[in-house]
Amino acid sequence: MLAERPIHIHPSILSADFARLAEELERISTADAVHVDVMDNHFVPNLTLGAPVVSAIRKATSLPLDIHLMIEDADRWAPEYADLGAESVTFHAEASGAPIRLARELRHRGARAGMALKPATPVEPYLDMLPELDMLLLMTVEPGFGGQPFLDVVLPKIRRARQALDGAGVPVALQVDGGITRETILRAAEAGADVFVAGSAVYGADDPEAAIDQLRRAPLV
Repeated sequence: MLAERPIHIHPSILSADFARLAEELERISTADAVHVDVMDNHFVPNLTLGAPVVSAIRKATSLPLDIHLMIEDADRWAPEYADLGAESVTFHAEASGAPIRLARELRHRGARAGMALKPATPVEPYLDMLPELDMLLLMTVEPGFGGQPFLDVVLPKIRRARQALDGAGVPVALQVDGGITRETILRAAEAGADVFVAGSAVYGADDPEAAIDQLRRAPLV
């Protein structure tokens, strides 16, 4: 058994059929949350959706919303997503001028505060602010597009983050996003991650709920 912590699967609707979004949400009813990627074509070279679509998603599902903001000026825009009723809002450290203040504001507005780091961004400068967070997201691909292969170079950073979290004794979830499959989830879980964003591995399957179950059980075998 690799994982001693509960495994949480957050399917990414970036891989869903946006023309049938309500139906696509129903296909992942056994997920722990819905991962929603918001991209602005500035922070990353892709444009996806914004607050109006997130508002519609909120009305279409009772699953928790895990919002991942890949946008510039997160300090200005992130709180709006908490106001929309998202259970968790994650901003990128690279896009925030005042990450501690932003994390506190998100919590004040009723959302769990998450902070994301790109693959090349070291985790060490942010370890002192871990108590301000509810989740730390380590990208295992370069953010912007789904379907990319998992970057094993991030595994040592996941291990360092897990060691820091355990040492600090803070209840912060450690999420990874990018290239998650039944094979790569084993390596990420062994390194210490406990929340996994999976896009094509779920929505590319004939039975998304069976795929969720397989991913959830893979590190436990």
